[in-house]
Formats: sequence, C-alpha cells, structure tokens
Amino acid sequence: MMSQTTIRALCRAFAVAALAAASLLAVPAVGRAQEVVVLVDGEPVTALDIEQRAKFIQMSTQKTPTRKEVLDGLIDEILEIREAKKFGINVPDSEVDNAFVSVGTRMGADTTKLTAMLVKGGASADTLKHRLKAELAWNALVKGRFKSSLEIADSDVEAQLDLHKPQDKNEVGYEYTLRPVLFVVPRGSPDTAFEARKKEADALRVRFLTCAEGIPFARALHEVAVRDQVIKFSADLPPALRDILDKTDVGHLTPPEQTAEGVQVFALCSKKENKSETPGRREVRDEIFQQKFGAQAKRYLAQIRREAMIEYKTEEQK
Repeated sequence: MMSQTTIRALCRAFAVAALAAASLLAVPAVGRAQEVVVLVDGEPVTALDIEQRAKFIQMSTQKTPTRKEVLDGLIDEILEIREAKKFGINVPDSEVDNAFVSVGTRMGADTTKLTAMLVKGGASADTLKHRLKAELAWNALVKGRFKSSLEIADSDVEAQLDLHKPQDKNEVGYEYTLRPVLFVVPRGSPDTAFEARKKEADALRVRFLTCAEGIPFARALHEVAVRDQVIKFSADLPPALRDILDKTDVGHLTPPEQTAEGVQVFALCSKKENKSETPGRREVRDEIFQQKFGAQAKRYLAQIRREAMIEYKTEEQK
C-alpha cells in the first residue's frame, strides 16, 4: 500500500496549483515527438515522456524544472520499478488506479475530471500513474528489504520528545474499541432516504446505553448491519475524529455520518488510556522513520543506478 504521507504530500502540492496552472499551460497534444532520449536497461524514455512530466511538475509545484531534473526522475522511476520486480514486487494496475482515485478524491475530483485537468495542463494521466506505480513499488521494496534497520527504538522517540516536544511527553492517548453500525441506503437513493435513516440513527442513539444491550437491539432493526469490532488508537485518527470520540461516552453512539453505503454510527464499547502510543509520539516516530527511510532509499537508488545501463540517445544528454 502506498504511503499515506506520500499521497497527502502529492495531493496537497498538486491541488494547490492544478486548476490555475491548467489554463495557463494548455498546449496542443498533436504532433509531439516520440524521439527516444534515453534507454534505461533497454526501456525507452521519450521526448513526450519528458515533456508531460515537466508539465506535471510545473502544475504541482508552480516551478519550472530543468530538463535534467525531469529526466533523472523518470530514469529513477524505471529503475525503482525494475528493482522491485527482481524481488517479486509487481504492483497491479488496480492498486495504481486506487492511488490515482485517492489523489482525485483528496482534490475533490473524480478520475475523469483529474484526467482532464492533467491533459489540459499538457501532462497526462499516464505520467501521474507511472509516478504512483514507482512510489508503490519502491516503498514496498525498501521497507521490506531494510525492515530491521528502519525500526525505531522507543529511546529514540523519547530523546526527540525531550529535545523538541517536551510538552508531548505527558500526553495521554487512548485505545478505542468500536462497533460500526450501518443504516443501509440503496445506491441511487434520493437525499430524503438518507435524511430518514439519519433520524433512525439519532433515535437509536437515544436508547443505546451499553454495547451489551444496544448491539443486539441494533441488529434487529430493519436494514441495519452491525459490523465486527475494530480497535483504533488515538494516534491513528485525525484530530476531528479524536474529538468526536472523546466527546462520546463509553457504551454510546457517535453522531451519524453519511457514507456511500448509507448512514453510519460507531458504538464506543471501551476506551483505555495508552501513554505509549500517543499522537505526539506517533508524529515523532513517523518523522524519524521518514528520515531513516529517505537516507536508505537514496543509498539504494544510487547503487542500482551505478549498476544500470543508461544509454543516452541525444547529444544534449551526453
């Protein structure tokens, strides 16, 4: 699975600039040269690949990259995907498509709209998907091959907290035991159907006082599904959801929210203090991991780049 940090960073950068840049960068899509600029272990990078990636980077960052920066990035992606395949990591198209959907969703655009934005800006869906595929493959490979060296000791986390965030040392986190309760609404139903089910969910909240008694009662309701319990730590949750759970008494239901399947509430069946995995500690742990991961990935990529056959086909690259 792709790193959520990577997806969030990519989406933030792209979303800020895409709509404005698209209208400024639009160029004709016909007649672009398919000249091979470089072969990477026999796999070609064309002038069109470079052009579209350059446009994507410009849309994402509002900065114009150099040709070398663009070409080096495309070469690295080919090497990352090929190296992952050597170790049996083949990212299926469906996983790439899901990551593409995630980018669009975080921007408030479906895949059709996202693709249109990319094309209008002189880029393409394929250039973004290739980047996502490389990210997925490379993250999985580096994390798998160097798992032990990427582990973070609790003492390292404590040291960073002492140095940079002493206020977070006494923070209290929680372990929540939740039971999702879904009031099913058929796809394509009008808004009135969702509103009616929200009223039913609110009615259940009034009489739901304990999980032991409330869960069986909810199961008996018409078109209501009670799903298996899930365990969540406050460090795993965004602040808004932590706030909702902290305001919900144990044995009660959270406010209803609309989903693609209907209207959902969560039964908070238990809430335990957990000082070892708080949001502050998780943030520090993630920061240390990203530093270790970045350094290891850079060394690894430099190694496979030295061993690769990279054949430049144009004079400007030699």
